[in-house]
Amino acid sequence: MDSKAFGTRIQLYRVRGKMTQKELAEKIGVSDKTISKWECGNSIPDISYLEALCNSLDISVNELLS
Repeated sequence: MDSKAFGTRIQLYRVRGKMTQKELAEKIGVSDKTISKWECGNSIPDISYLEALCNSLDISVNELLS
């Protein structure tokens, strides 16, 4: 999986939901720096965060991964 494209999708859905990185981070229990790393494509979320991430973004796992 292309980490930059994945990060762009996270950012797109976060912005659509009118959330800051800090707000999203608080919802899923990570730091805002972690969200930034994901969105910049420097890392990708561990699978254990996918469900909480998708719930917070109000999307399905399929939407995030496709």
